[in-house]
Amino acid sequence: MMVCEYKPGLEGIPAAQSSISYVDGQKGILEYRGIRIEELAAKSTFLETAYLLIWGELPSKEELKAFEEEVRLHRRIKYRIRDMMKCFPESGHPMDALQASAAALGLFYSLRDLHNPAYIRDSVVRLIATIPTMVAAFQLMRKGNDPVKPRDDLDYSANFLYMLHEKEPDALAAKIFDICLILHVEHTMNASTFSARVTASTLTDPYAVVASAVGTLGGPLHGGANEEVIQMLEEIGSVENVRPYVEERLQNKQKLMGFGHRVYKVKDPRAIILQELAEQLFDKFGGDKYYEIAQEMERVVEEKLGHKGIYPNVDFYSGLVYRKMGIPTDLFTPIFAIARVAGWLAHWKEQLAENRIFRPTQVYNGKHEVPYTPLDQR
Repeated sequence: MMVCEYKPGLEGIPAAQSSISYVDGQKGILEYRGIRIEELAAKSTFLETAYLLIWGELPSKEELKAFEEEVRLHRRIKYRIRDMMKCFPESGHPMDALQASAAALGLFYSLRDLHNPAYIRDSVVRLIATIPTMVAAFQLMRKGNDPVKPRDDLDYSANFLYMLHEKEPDALAAKIFDICLILHVEHTMNASTFSARVTASTLTDPYAVVASAVGTLGGPLHGGANEEVIQMLEEIGSVENVRPYVEERLQNKQKLMGFGHRVYKVKDPRAIILQELAEQLFDKFGGDKYYEIAQEMERVVEEKLGHKGIYPNVDFYSGLVYRKMGIPTDLFTPIFAIARVAGWLAHWKEQLAENRIFRPTQVYNGKHEVPYTPLDQR
């Protein structure tokens, strides 16, 4: 019998072949379908980038216009889903509400016509369109308010901020939010994407695929880290406290949230762009003392751990950007999900093309030939 080498967390073991995105962790390169993230952040929009990832090529003007219009027309959610969300406890985490809502959406579209391009496109459009509506709706309903209806005259990102705050957003904030979605949309075989592909490999519907990925994204070692970064900065409280805080954490071998990455050994290219976006917001709307703490923390951590390749990752500055937009901390990860849905769907579509159900093996380290002990002898 062949003995397999055990790799905790499947580290370094390829789980799929993919042409969707590429990372060079030594050089700090991230590409979507071969296009550098810096170029997409500067020139593209979220929906155009989503189209690129899912269908493999940048759309023509006509293709992009048609896709944008389809998404615009599918933003509203069914009243039964809205009524279900009203029954969720106000204390529940928005990620749990989103996972339940995404799964419930599949009840209304349970047909699994996975060989039909029209079904695949309809599913892609519906999920990309309705996930932001669900996030915004739960935020308002948990405060006892009715959700705000989508506005067809606003683009994708501006509409979400409008539904969230009940007012039309500043143009710069809407543009920066759209770039944030581009930065978070895809990142190779991370935990939630692997979860999505495993679920997809069973040939279930895409709503179950997204729901499983949302559940995976919610953990603090994945998407939930951006919430903990803000909590960490608040705990530090001042620039003077940064060095003692970092030194104490390192001495106790505790993790510093927002630093280090399984792949990147240099500063995450998304963190570089997010830091620039944060500064644009601060220039227009005023500074944030926590940004000064974050800058000092980056300097101290680089001094202490730079030789180990530990630098800020995408979570370190994203929370500061969202905070400046007035977004509650526990919505940071659902916003991550709004973006990543398109990446998950790209992997869903790719998985369907040459599907084989995932069935990894294990290394058994338990006992053998254990006799059964009758109940009266235990």
